[in-house]
Amino acid sequence: MSDDLFKKEKESLTPESGFNLVGVDYLENPDGQLYLIEHFEMYQDALDAKKNRKNPEEYLVLYKGSDGEFLSR
Repeated sequence: MSDDLFKKEKESLTPESGFNLVGVDYLENPDGQLYLIEHFEMYQDALDAKKNRKNPEEYLVLYKGSDGEFLSR
């Protein structure tokens, strides 16, 4: 998947407020590898949900920073 396409996909799944837990499906078409799992209001809740998954490295927490930048962890 090209970095540019992955960036656009991450931006489209980033909420205006709160935090989205997003899964990565490496077997899906390049333009559909990310999918929304759940939205959280609290960052710690999103991180806990990610850590409780079978393969935490296959998930991202997406959110906007204080300056409106798109961030992920």
